[in-house]
Amino acid sequence: MEYTVQKLGKLAGISTRTLRYYDEIGILKPARINSSGYRIYGEQEVDCLQQILFYRELGVSLEDIKNIITDPSFNRMNALMEHRDKLLAKRKQLDQLIANVDKTIAVTEGKITMADIEKFEGFKQKMIDDNEKKYGEEIRSKYGNKQVDESNEKIKGMTEEQYAQFEKLGENVLASLKKAISTNDPASELAQKTAELHRDWLCYTWSSYNKEAHAGLAQMYVDDERFAAYYDKVQPGAAEFLRDAILIYTGKRQ
Repeated sequence: MEYTVQKLGKLAGISTRTLRYYDEIGILKPARINSSGYRIYGEQEVDCLQQILFYRELGVSLEDIKNIITDPSFNRMNALMEHRDKLLAKRKQLDQLIANVDKTIAVTEGKITMADIEKFEGFKQKMIDDNEKKYGEEIRSKYGNKQVDESNEKIKGMTEEQYAQFEKLGENVLASLKKAISTNDPASELAQKTAELHRDWLCYTWSSYNKEAHAGLAQMYVDDERFAAYYDKVQPGAAEFLRDAILIYTGKRQ
């Protein structure tokens, strides 16, 4: 079956403007242009649009989606299985948050009691699941399942106060890093204070601290573009600066 822009937009629940934009950026071209100048989409384009919308729902950028679906090695069935796994994980996160809200409502109504630690279970589990999805394979490969599982259990066991401190300290690391970069010296007092703050932040989730692991993680921040992007949002090159500061702090700089 073939569709015009209007019919395909209505079928997919998106605007015709979006479809035209997808055509402009080369992510979804029509099968042909008819004699009246209208874009015509066929079954192949419908399937492609479905993939695009799956990826968009998972928060993938249009640029990355284009790179994925135009890759010669792209496999639709593998992509669908991957979408399914990620959507199930997302549903699990939402179910946990909903259960947490239901409990809180019941507490407010005086029907049950709820320990402080329970109030943050959904949020902490979401953070764990997000980290597993983004970095799990690399972290488990580098440090082993036992250490990662112990770290996750430590996060789950945080009290309300500890969880708040953990999040605040993570923000402080980024703020301190931004100031330290202005010194242009990873050995400066401010840079070394940032490395120390980073160590304190890690200790909230690590079962034990050691300098080798800290230095190895810092190197991973540079080697893995996803980690680098997290710190480089402070300023381009921030991941490398933090790595150098931590290597000096741990005495592992060559």
